[in-house]
Amino acid sequence: MKSIKGRTFLLIGGAGFIGHNLALEMKKKGANVVIVDGLQVNNFLSFHSAESKGTNSELYLKILNQRLNLIRKHDIPLYILDCRDYHGLSRLFNKIKPDTVFHLAAVAHASRSNKDPYTTFDHSFRTLENALDSSRDRIDHFIYFSSSMVYGHFKGGFVTEDTLCEPIGIYGALKYSGEKLVIAYNQVFDLPYTIIRPSALYGERCVSRRVGQIFIENIMQNSEIIINGDGNDRLDFTYIKDLVNGLIKVAETEESKGEIFNLTYGKSRSLNDMINILNQYYDNINVQYIPKDKLTPDRGTLCIDKAKRIIGYQPEYPLEKGFTEYIQWYKNFFAMK
Repeated sequence: MKSIKGRTFLLIGGAGFIGHNLALEMKKKGANVVIVDGLQVNNFLSFHSAESKGTNSELYLKILNQRLNLIRKHDIPLYILDCRDYHGLSRLFNKIKPDTVFHLAAVAHASRSNKDPYTTFDHSFRTLENALDSSRDRIDHFIYFSSSMVYGHFKGGFVTEDTLCEPIGIYGALKYSGEKLVIAYNQVFDLPYTIIRPSALYGERCVSRRVGQIFIENIMQNSEIIINGDGNDRLDFTYIKDLVNGLIKVAETEESKGEIFNLTYGKSRSLNDMINILNQYYDNINVQYIPKDKLTPDRGTLCIDKAKRIIGYQPEYPLEKGFTEYIQWYKNFFAMK
């Protein structure tokens, strides 16, 4: 194990949901953490835009202010830079001289990606290529965030890292293309890499309109919950604290290089299971079931045996524990308003 203490980590897209939680935990453990983010995608500037006026934009600005205040409070440098700017990003690499890069920049929403493929490509693939080219011959480890969506339909409701990837739609295709580009940079330039495939994340200070977030917000605003399908579709819901702990183990473990890891809880649960937990904390929940979108794959459990074996990954938050913490965070947040 190689401790993260004293090492320099650059988080590209690090002011987002995953990135800021990762940055805070790494800083707590003694790492030198630097964030670069344009604050455009699912972030401060986009929710200030007239185009974003509507669904909970004022709420999300308050959440984002809390996120940025925590980054500032913990003395984590934040460089506001559009990472589509190749020369600007390259200059930043020369200044920071990171040991490891976490590449998180992307449009983190499948349906939004399918509706606007040009913007998705620009903010996902363009930033990735710039990050990879800036990283070669400069860093020891490039960690890329892919997605469980690269698998497409889970045959038998279960996948391993060796399962054939057949993504459905723009989002999954771009994530899988990103994996191939990362591997190509290793083949051509010997850039050490690890690829991460998370699934159905939830947790504090998310504004990405993920399923658990939407459910809680709709309930607290007396709106109905809409479920695509009959609620029996299963997802490998993963609490942000488990993912962050797994990512730190990736950074600490030399054997993680050249590998792909599913970093999830490792056991799928149904959407109705999530509703049942919500029923324990809220009264009179109104759920409407509508036909399932054809671009939504049938998913399930991601096998995490490989991550357990190689990096010692041990998730600690089943849905009953993690989602309860998330609900309580939302209740406290609304009480502060």
